[in-house]
Amino acid sequence: MTAKNPIAQLSRAELVSLSNDIRLACMRISRRVRFESDRELPPHQFSVLCRLEATARTNSELADIERVSAPSMKRTTNMLVERGYVSRADDPTDGRQVILALTPEGRKALKRIRRHRDEWMLSRFEQLTDEERELLQRAAAVLAKVASE
Repeated sequence: MTAKNPIAQLSRAELVSLSNDIRLACMRISRRVRFESDRELPPHQFSVLCRLEATARTNSELADIERVSAPSMKRTTNMLVERGYVSRADDPTDGRQVILALTPEGRKALKRIRRHRDEWMLSRFEQLTDEERELLQRAAAVLAKVASE
């Protein structure tokens, strides 16, 4: 006879409480990584740089992806252009559109910010015990599964 896993026997109320705890912890980590690891760019500007990393896009495409209004996205991209992180070019197929692309300085900024974020997380992980890190390693796979569904 094998012992039953007490986690598998959670009541609905306990499962709701656990899901709330995990969601809040993930949100707090995400917020701390964004705001404490780098002061260079606000999160919404960093997100736009990430969206431009693989391919150039229009303001409309970026607004749709980021789920913000077109005027809001235009303000964001204007700031990124002013900082030299994004360039503008006329769309060769539609004169009304402007194509936005990452500049070399924008790519450097992305790399720098990601490095700061990784260093912030690493500093936290270094404070954990081997057992806690092992648990997080297993939990990462579970959380990835939850996020993909």
